[in-house]
Amino acid sequence: MKHKACFLDIETTGLDKHYDDITLIGLYDGKESKFFVKGKNLADFNEEIKKYDMIITFNGACFDLPFISAKYPNINLDKFHVDLRWAMREIGYSGGLKRIERTLGLERADEIQSVDGFEAVRLWYKYRRGDEAALDKLIRYNQADIENLKFLMDFTFKKLKEKDFLKVIS
Repeated sequence: MKHKACFLDIETTGLDKHYDDITLIGLYDGKESKFFVKGKNLADFNEEIKKYDMIITFNGACFDLPFISAKYPNINLDKFHVDLRWAMREIGYSGGLKRIERTLGLERADEIQSVDGFEAVRLWYKYRRGDEAALDKLIRYNQADIENLKFLMDFTFKKLKEKDFLKVIS
């Protein structure tokens, strides 16, 4: 079955798509989250992404999609892409994902409240040294990212519709 859209976020060992690795890819279809972990099931991502016509990210045009393409050039990401970083800027919201979430009143669970990109890298390496709880925490962090993207997409779509409607009647 073909789904219309998925919300996507990756975790990596750093910011360089040529040097660093993808550790985790999270996908959320609006109902169910799926996670693809390096060394476990990351190869399954290629089949899963084929099910979607549209990808929604936050800063994915600059980071997530180019990173995936650099590491896995055989994965077809030629789909309609909405990068909420730029769409939200259009309605007056800028900064990082966590900052925008806080501005809009979205709260993350206490155990992942302090996790950021740097901590995500540390969690990955703790997991690689045998700490399964670190992987669980990394997955919960990624899950908050992808599931909050749905709220942000709905919010942004509503605000963009209002903005365009007001342009027409002004």
